Amino acid sequence: MKLNAPKTVTWIICIVLLAIGFIGRVANLGIPFIQGANSFWWAFAAAALSLVASVFPGL
Repeated sequence: MKLNAPKTVTWIICIVLLAIGFIGRVANLGIPFIQGANSFWWAFAAAALSLVASVFPGL
């Protein structure tokens, strides 16, 4: 299986999703959509997008 580097835009989206998950876990912002258990899903979405972008060319 040949892996590809993700495009810059996809990589930036992954970093933003991961940052939202990290901030939601560490900071107490009072935004329920990114805090608590949802912060895990933000980080999971970043990892999943990164993996998919590595497998499929042009993503």
